[in-house]
Amino acid sequence: MHKWLGALLLMAGSTMAWAVSPYINADKVAAGDIYTVMGQVEGKLVKGGFNVIGKYAPAGLPGYGVVVATDNAMLATIKSLGGPSIVGAAIRVGVKADGSISYMNPDYWYRAYFRTGFKTAERTVKGLQARLAKALGSHGTFGGDVAKSDLPDYQYMFGMESFESDKNLLIEHLTFDDAIKAIEENLARGTAKTSKVYEVIMPEKKIAVFGVAMTDPKEGDASWVKVIGADNIAALPYEIYVVGPKVDHLFARYRIALGWPGVGMGQFMRIVEAPYIIQDTMAQAAGGAPAGK
Repeated sequence: MHKWLGALLLMAGSTMAWAVSPYINADKVAAGDIYTVMGQVEGKLVKGGFNVIGKYAPAGLPGYGVVVATDNAMLATIKSLGGPSIVGAAIRVGVKADGSISYMNPDYWYRAYFRTGFKTAERTVKGLQARLAKALGSHGTFGGDVAKSDLPDYQYMFGMESFESDKNLLIEHLTFDDAIKAIEENLARGTAKTSKVYEVIMPEKKIAVFGVAMTDPKEGDASWVKVIGADNIAALPYEIYVVGPKVDHLFARYRIALGWPGVGMGQFMRIVEAPYIIQDTMAQAAGGAPAGK
């Protein structure tokens, strides 16, 4: 009996060793106004060699913000991988007014975003994780646990959408340049109550990604984030990405679940309309009509 119990405990420990969480706790900074706290984080990132490309304090989520940066080595890897890997260009750091800081765990997000390309990118991912730890600190992970082997084909539940869902497509323009122009113009004019948080464009590869703030007081980011938990603020902002003439987003039953894997089905059912609201909002920002259900 003792041998069987020992074997079961060993198996359980082995399983946990192969699980990974979406966020890493960083060193705390001085509390203050959210923009002041974000400024402190920006300084740490710049000092660590990162390029800060955007900041976002979601309306309706007072005391929460996100600083978005890029890393030159990761951008070079994404350029070599091409295609939908561009969705991983932004490094998101979550900020609270009390000085608590967290950031996206590269080992988690890039397994999901790069999928079969992760092996090629693994050295870069590990290097990025080490540079983030040096710049911001590293004090354990949180946000839920997913087996590393499940992330390339992640689904919250069997039958739900994955990274390559056909629901991702928002619109197909005539050319890549047309797609970029439409997105930039729509975000600048606030179409569907959106605005631009960041952009990364690689014209030579005809790929791009835009971080999109959804600011509608009733249907924007805060409407669903406050239901499932703002501690995972480093999941924001939502993004749309361009590959050739096509503009896509990651359908929210995948993208939200990836950012909140520890949330129970009961909480997800409370935001059951959010995936379609997000899809419609992103479609309009991309230059199309609301996608509809």
